[in-house]
Amino acid sequence: MSRFRMTKSLGMILLGIWLIMTGLIPLLHLNFEGLSLIMAILAIASGALVLLGR
Repeated sequence: MSRFRMTKSLGMILLGIWLIMTGLIPLLHLNFEGLSLIMAILAIASGALVLLGR
């Protein structure tokens, strides 16, 4: 039996959160002021950490 391994890379965790949110936002019709800013900051942070290998 295989167990899921939790990644220790903060960049990959943030990337996973960004991907999930990107899918849920249109699906659940989420919309509030500042949402695009939050998504942009999350994308930049996860991309930078993945490139740095953290």
